[in-house]
Amino acid sequence: MKDDILKVLISEEQLAEKVQALGRQISEDYRGKNLLMVSVLKGSVVFMADLMRAVTIPAGIDFMSVSSYGSGTKTSGNVKIIKDLDIALEGYDLLIVEDILDSGMTLSFLIDVLWQRNPKSIRICTLLDKPERRAADVQADYSGFHVPDEFVVGYGLDYAERYRNLPFVGILKPQVYQAESK
Repeated sequence: MKDDILKVLISEEQLAEKVQALGRQISEDYRGKNLLMVSVLKGSVVFMADLMRAVTIPAGIDFMSVSSYGSGTKTSGNVKIIKDLDIALEGYDLLIVEDILDSGMTLSFLIDVLWQRNPKSIRICTLLDKPERRAADVQADYSGFHVPDEFVVGYGLDYAERYRNLPFVGILKPQVYQAESK
């Protein structure tokens, strides 16, 4: 797996430091609120697990699975909910936890759907932000790292369901996904 990585972009240590910093800020901002952290599966599961342990105030969690990629490298534009939330959102201050904010199309769709369920507020926490690729008017309230317009994997992010278990974020060698798309 590591042979498929062009270079490590964000190390394990950098990830751990940033998650702790985000957890402190979220804890401060949501003190006294009814925080519900919603992980957008599958990519954010590693980040969510670390982030929820870094948050020091009471917080509920739930999971949602939304897809617009399939097994490719670019969004299809068709967003579908694969697994919906188990908790009714009314009265919660929602924090959507994402692995990467890229085009913003999926999150834009998701935010519209979730506002219809009457939460008190909705904010976004993303580990990685690729603002150059933004096609929808979506901005993260909490952002870990800005990343270049490269195909990144690791720490939950995948290509064709592989590489999620790498402990760092790395740039995938183009020949890996170009060879499989031919």
